[in-house]
Amino acid sequence: MSIHGDRVLGLRLTLAGLAVALVMIPFTLLLIVAKMPVDGLDAEAARQLHEYALAHPEVTRFLMVWTDLFGPWPWRIAVIAYAVWLLHKGAPRLAAWAVTTITVGGLLGLAVKIVVARARPHLPDPVALAPGDSFPSGHAMNATLGAGVIVLLLLPMLPRWGRVVAWAVACFLALSVGYTRIALGVHWVSDVVAGIVLGVAVIAATAAAFETWRREQGRVPVSPPVEGVEPEFVRASDEQN
Repeated sequence: MSIHGDRVLGLRLTLAGLAVALVMIPFTLLLIVAKMPVDGLDAEAARQLHEYALAHPEVTRFLMVWTDLFGPWPWRIAVIAYAVWLLHKGAPRLAAWAVTTITVGGLLGLAVKIVVARARPHLPDPVALAPGDSFPSGHAMNATLGAGVIVLLLLPMLPRWGRVVAWAVACFLALSVGYTRIALGVHWVSDVVAGIVLGVAVIAATAAAFETWRREQGRVPVSPPVEGVEPEFVRASDEQN
């Protein structure tokens, strides 16, 4: 592939990330400023789950382990490790997509946190503490980003039933991590929902940008959620083996 083609891909991935920022930042600001109807849900969920956490310390300890095990840094390390393997296997553009997606998502989430500056829940006898602002949930967003990126990389290697299972596991991990943040009293329900939505938006934008670039290079069109981001890489690897 030409150097010009690589530059076009890099530009498209960058523009995709900027497009998500331009759409999501005002959207999230409107949600907070307008005091969306789920504010009542936020407060009630926080109260009930906090009472449960205090009454069931063994469950709370498990949730703490789960939220750390599938927190932002484990996902970042997993994606970067996969990207290094892809580089070793001769797929630099696929590696660049993976790293760009999780990096852009993380920076965008941090930017939204700073702009919105929403306070975390204040609960009596907190079972856990977390630094920084609350909206959106970084744990939920990074779990969505990490799981989504890895699934899209794995899809070309999986049979049809395996793809369904992979997406189901990814959804479970993102939702379960989001639940731990609410149950531990460090995020509101709307923080978690926003983190997941923003993570999905970033993945969709960069995957679409990558697919547009593929088609411009004359490659056979694919549906990334079904076939993965660059299925021809897997086919080429199988032929070499």
